[in-house]
Amino acid sequence: MKFIGVDYGQKRTGIAVSDPDGRLAFPRRTIIMGTREAFFTEFLALLEEEEAQAIVVGLPLHTDGTPNLTTRQVENFVARLKRRTPLPVFWMEEVLTSFEAESDLREAGKRGRAVRALIDQQAAVRILETFLNQPEQQRRMA
Repeated sequence: MKFIGVDYGQKRTGIAVSDPDGRLAFPRRTIIMGTREAFFTEFLALLEEEEAQAIVVGLPLHTDGTPNLTTRQVENFVARLKRRTPLPVFWMEEVLTSFEAESDLREAGKRGRAVRALIDQQAAVRILETFLNQPEQQRRMA
């Protein structure tokens, strides 16, 4: 099963894709937020282009597992997404993925603008990898 991983943000949204077997995650694209309709047009076209079978959205939480300011925005995004696509949508709790993504990129020798350009995609990779490594019975539908 092919999954799309999403690190949703109000300015930029990182996208990752899995291989067709749903084992590995790869960075795919960063969508810059313009209008809501432009965003969904681009995102839905990407779902079709990638022949995705399910979507995994990072749910941002505090380190103690409680919601933060961004949690509600992501929940609203998922509600709008579910009205636009029949694909199943899963949650993957995320804590510090952007921090870890930045660390990954710096370890790979990226600096400055290169990090900023790729951080959202790398965060989406981390979200998707965590999901793919989770037993199926622990996966949570949105």
